[in-house]
Formats: sequence, C-alpha cells, structure tokens
Amino acid sequence: MNSEKTTSQESAILLISDDSQQRHDLQTILNFIGEAVVSTSSSNWHRAVEECQVRPHQFGAAIIAMTSTPQLEQLVKALCAWEPGLPSIIVGDIESSIKFAAETRSRITEILPSKLSHQLLLNAIHKAKLFHEHFNRLRDLEEARDCNMFRSLVGNSAEIGHVRRMMGQVAAKEVSVLITGESGTGKEVVARNLHFNSSRADKPFIPINCGAIPRELLESELFGHEKGAFTGAVSSRAGRFELADGGTLFLDEIGDMPLSMQIKLLRVLQEKSFERVGGTNTIQTDVRILAATHKDLEQMIESGEFRQDLYYRLNVFPIEMPPLRARAQDVPLLLNELISLMESEGRGSVRFNSGAIHCLQRYPWPGNVRELANLVERMAILYPHHIVGEEDLSIKIRKFNSECDRDLGRPERLNQADNLSESEQDSLLPMHGLDLKEYLANLERSLIGQALDDSGGVVARAASRLHMRRTTLVEKMRKYQMQRNQEELGSVAQEPEPSDEQHPS
Repeated sequence: MNSEKTTSQESAILLISDDSQQRHDLQTILNFIGEAVVSTSSSNWHRAVEECQVRPHQFGAAIIAMTSTPQLEQLVKALCAWEPGLPSIIVGDIESSIKFAAETRSRITEILPSKLSHQLLLNAIHKAKLFHEHFNRLRDLEEARDCNMFRSLVGNSAEIGHVRRMMGQVAAKEVSVLITGESGTGKEVVARNLHFNSSRADKPFIPINCGAIPRELLESELFGHEKGAFTGAVSSRAGRFELADGGTLFLDEIGDMPLSMQIKLLRVLQEKSFERVGGTNTIQTDVRILAATHKDLEQMIESGEFRQDLYYRLNVFPIEMPPLRARAQDVPLLLNELISLMESEGRGSVRFNSGAIHCLQRYPWPGNVRELANLVERMAILYPHHIVGEEDLSIKIRKFNSECDRDLGRPERLNQADNLSESEQDSLLPMHGLDLKEYLANLERSLIGQALDDSGGVVARAASRLHMRRTTLVEKMRKYQMQRNQEELGSVAQEPEPSDEQHPS
C-alpha cells in the first residue's frame, strides 16, 4: 500500500489506484495544484482513511484510477456507503458504451482519459467540489430540521433549548406530562409538539380549557352525556375522552378544575374507563394526558384546592415554560415568526427597526408571547408595511425603557443599533425571507408620505427633507399614485426648482 497521510484540511482528495506509479504521478499533479491528498490502493482505502486525520465529510472528492468496471462500480458504492456526499472522478480509458447503475452514476461527476491535462483535472475537481458542497448544504438543512423537531418553539436561548431537550426525552414516551408556566408562554404549543412527535401523531389531539367551561358542564364536556341526562340534553353526545381515543387529551388550566371533577378524572386515569353523564355503559379509553397550568399546584394542595393523588398522576414528567422576559434574546426571532405568520395569513405586514427591538427586549412582557403577538398585530394595523421605531411603540413600553435608562443613569440612546449584537441584527430578516423589491418600494412610499405630511403637502419642502430633486419626487409620487389626479402633479411641477447645491441628484 502506498498510503500518504495528511493533516486535517477543510477539503482533501482521496486518491485510489492499484498502479503505484500512476498513483505517484497523480499525487504529484494534485500536490502541485495545491490539493491535500490521501493516496491508497483499492484494497486498503479503509485503513488509509482511518489512519489519516481527515473526517469523511472533509473529503471533497475521490479520484479513482482504474478501468475494471465491476470493481470500479463496487468501489464507488462502498465509498458512497462510507460518505454519501463524496463524488467520484474516474481516470481511465473506459468504453463509452458501458452503463453504470443509476446509484453509481449519480456519484460519478466526471470520467477523464488516462492521459489528462492539468486543466481537465482542475475542471473535474472543481465540478466535484461543487457537488460536494451542494450535498452537504442540503444535508445540513435536513439535519437542522431533524434536530429542531419542535420548530414552532422559536428561539435560540438556553432556556428554550432546555425545554426542547426535555420534550425530546418525553415526546415518544407514554407518560403524562404537566406543563407549567405563566399565561401566554406557549404551553399549548409544547403540548401540540409533544403529540405530533409521538406515536399517536396520526390520532386526534383534543384540547379543553378547564377554566373556560362552567363547572356544571365540565363533566359533560369531558365524558359526554346521554339523551335526557339533564335539561337541554336533547340527544346523546360524545365527550372529549371519546373524541381523543387513541390520541392525546390536553387539559389546559387544570388548576381551575373543581375538586368534584378532580375525583372523577383521577378515577378515569386509574381505571381507563368512564360512563357518560346519565349513562350506565362503561366506555374504555386509551388516551395520553397532557396537562397545563399557570397556577402553583403544590400550594393549592396545601390549601386543599387540588388533590395530591391527581397531582402525582399528572406530574409524571414536568416541563416548565420560561417567561419571555427570561429569554429576551429570542424577541427578534419571535417577531420574525409572528410577522411571517401574519403575512402568510394575509393579515398585513410590518417591520421593527433596531431601536424598537431593543426596547422590546428590555420590556418585561407580563403577557409573554401572547402579548408580543398582540403588539405585532396592532402595529401592522397602525403602520401597515412601515418600519416601526421606538417612538411608535406604546406609551407603556416607552415609559418602562425611559425609567430603566434613568435608573441606570444612561443618557438618551442615539443609535439603538449599537446596542444589538451582530446575530440579533442579522435576525431582522424574516425566517422565511421577503420580497426585497416590494419591501423597499413600501419603505420608499412610507418615507415619502412622512416627508409630505411633515411638509404640509408642499412637494418642494418634502424633496428638501428627502435630499432629492423636486422633479424626482414628483415622478416617484406618480409611480406610487400618491396624488388623486395627474392635474395635481402637473401643478406641483410648476413650483420653483431647489438649487442643485442644496439638493444633489
């Protein structure tokens, strides 16, 4: 074996040939053009790649110099199994009539003659590396999707990462989960993700808010009722346990469930059966229970408001959702997600500048993500397709930031972008991208409108504020149909032209 080791590189070439002289000649050429090489024979390539310090995905291409088609195809398949993204360049006088299997052919990016030039080899390596980079890019995206199995839990903070890890541990387990946290933190989002990543994903996910249903109707909602069971029961009806059979029942705000119902729920969890209200037939149930509450159930147990035995039935695996104020770095990502969702549903659009985002990151958000979503929708109504600045935020948010600055003895912030990290500024681009042409047009239209408003509708003054020629502004106003009729623009065109010294084109 003529195997030569190489140190770890971003990209290396795996050279395989059973002809030692040919292998030496090819390695000399590859070294000359600046490529790191691991050189070996077809029978010992496994050992060669194990001994070198290059990882499988760091090989940009394999150059195989041989003409035996069966052996060649077998080798390419073995390389593909070892590293799926490794392209192969074949060097040898192979008959053009020979057909490789589709799987093998897809990994052979070039077939070169035995007598080859530097340029042919360079072109082939470049082509192979493009294939390799493209394959790895797609693989990285796929791995990111697999790793982030709970994609609707937006955020990069350590707090939300901990929640994802906890969910990953329990999603596929047939145990009850108790999700705690303040209102608006996304407890139902966690429950839905647990369901859709479990073996019950193809079965129903049935939510019920125990605090939103009158106490006298809660039993009927959960277990169903028979015709005539009570006044108004004109027909039989299935309850949530029946509807969720085989799937997941999500009991939201379980802390608001009355004690009388807690006893009945505990019986169902223990015996996996129940009767409808007014019925005598026992119905078997197969559901996974997920529960959520913003209340302190342990304190409620001490005060006698919640049953301890039910608590231990539900709290097999607890997950606590962090409040938004504890993960302020996720605010830009949440804004992007909320805006993208709003745009996809055709409910408008809006953007936030760096100063506004910094203010939102400092605000304590008592209503958590639900309050943030409310803000985004309100801003989209007030400033459609505009960029929201700090001055556009509610008095409550601005007052809180002013008090923070005063308490810390900070001067007024002149440039809020300086307070954002590079990663936070990068995250201002929505996760699903945007139409840049449309976005810039909306921004230009918005700024022209603001300049006209500030200038009392006088075009010359607005042009001065925008540092452009009056005639240029007139054309843009026509473009965006910002006047009722062309006569108005015609009259505007008669106004005196500002000097070029003041307003360079």
